[in-house]
Amino acid sequence: MLKLTKTLRLIHTIKHLKMIQIYYRFFYLLRNKIRKITNHQYSLSIETLDSPRDIKFMNFIHYNTIYENQTFTFLNIKQSFESEVFEWNYSKYGKLWTYNLNYFDYLRQENMSCEKGESLIEDFVDKSPTIKDGLMPFPISLRGINWVIFLSTYQIKNQKINSSLYAQYMKLMDNLEYHILGNHLLENSFSLLFGAYYFNDEILYAKAYTILTNELDEQILSDGAHFELSPMYHQIMLLRVLDCINLMQNNDWKDDNLVSIFILKAEKMLGWLECMTYENGNIPLFNDSTTGIAPTSKELFKYALKLGIKVKHSELDDSGYRKITNRRYECVIDVGNIGPDYIPGHAHSDTFNFELYVKNKPVIVDTGLSTYEANKLRAKERSTSSHNTVEINGMNQSQVWGGFRVAQRAKVIELVEDENSIFATHDGYKKLGYMHTRKWKFTENSITVIDTIVGKEANAISYLHFHPNVSVKIENNIVLTPFVTIEYPSTVKLSLSEYNYASKFNQTIKAIVVMATFKNNLTMEITTL
Repeated sequence: MLKLTKTLRLIHTIKHLKMIQIYYRFFYLLRNKIRKITNHQYSLSIETLDSPRDIKFMNFIHYNTIYENQTFTFLNIKQSFESEVFEWNYSKYGKLWTYNLNYFDYLRQENMSCEKGESLIEDFVDKSPTIKDGLMPFPISLRGINWVIFLSTYQIKNQKINSSLYAQYMKLMDNLEYHILGNHLLENSFSLLFGAYYFNDEILYAKAYTILTNELDEQILSDGAHFELSPMYHQIMLLRVLDCINLMQNNDWKDDNLVSIFILKAEKMLGWLECMTYENGNIPLFNDSTTGIAPTSKELFKYALKLGIKVKHSELDDSGYRKITNRRYECVIDVGNIGPDYIPGHAHSDTFNFELYVKNKPVIVDTGLSTYEANKLRAKERSTSSHNTVEINGMNQSQVWGGFRVAQRAKVIELVEDENSIFATHDGYKKLGYMHTRKWKFTENSITVIDTIVGKEANAISYLHFHPNVSVKIENNIVLTPFVTIEYPSTVKLSLSEYNYASKFNQTIKAIVVMATFKNNLTMEITTL
């Protein structure tokens, strides 16, 4: 029975993939097996016919200090290496930490010297025959951009480094992430563009142009959102678009429409980010979002202004997010689907989730993200019970599994909106015989949330997760906090529990979650104070 369940889960996951993903998964798998037999090895050093160009790039974004005194800090974990003997395969803290070690983002920190940066790069080049994860397509992509910017900024003419970098780009060209798509393929193509400009390489440019023109249209929705629907990844993708504009505006090599495409996309992406960003500068932590990874919205708006890019103001639409703002509160809700069916890796089981800020303070919040490891903690953070929505019979609305997989998933099948209310229904519990409808009604100082479970009698729980700075108690079926009161019917069973609020990778803080147990109907009245 367990084997059948896993098989069905796999079928429901695979059936949403694009044919190009399936083809390249099998192609790369078969090719790797053949290459293992034939002992195929990529060249680690390839000299180019022409010397690299002197690329001009305006460094308007500086990363926080993540390397100092032989100590690297990624994902809020520090690791020191003695006498600058760097272990590029260091894996104690998981693959994402190893990836960050190999991204070389620290080359863009403000206090990185020319001598220290070049020394780090040379150490990587010298040890490249033994490097594993760092020579995967995704790290090559991010590292390529960072190396090009750093080498160009300091006008470093190092043939050994350039030959290594060009060899890495040749490997990337042979392993583009068509089997994944989404932000991975975009990162590949952004990097190819930087490599093309740096090496004056028409082949790299042609591939970058083809992927970028196709994928930007696919991945940037009409309201400006990045289609994986993570505000954090939206910020990262916007940074890359701005970096590409920076590159093309400051270097006269190509005279085509690509920079115009970037500018149009950047304007829309800035508009979406403006809508989603709270007045205090925070973003909602929906899906895989956390703080300390992407540049802040303020930094991105400032970067765009220096490039002469305007914000194209827009209304939230096909991203599925909505934001209601008045002088008392800001409320962001999710009435959309989980994201693109063929790449939902950063999605959570969170349909009808919402966050509430009162007078610029976070009150009801998404529980956040602390890990990408495929473990029980990641499963918990992606689950329905970790979001401000309704769980029925202890099941997830969408079947999240394996770290970055989704099998059966909730679909929003009805959405009705007017000036002061939003009404939506999803079918995530259809397999159990239920439909969940949630209605929000907004006034100047209150929000009424009405949940209706259509079907047989249900065992339902509505969750509200409060920010760690918010004290919570219950009196007479009223939730009392310094910012809001929430009144429930007397027939509803309320309870308080602790949860782990994760606003950063590998960091959690204890906070309070309110659980309202009900059958088929629930009304809660949230009043701001």
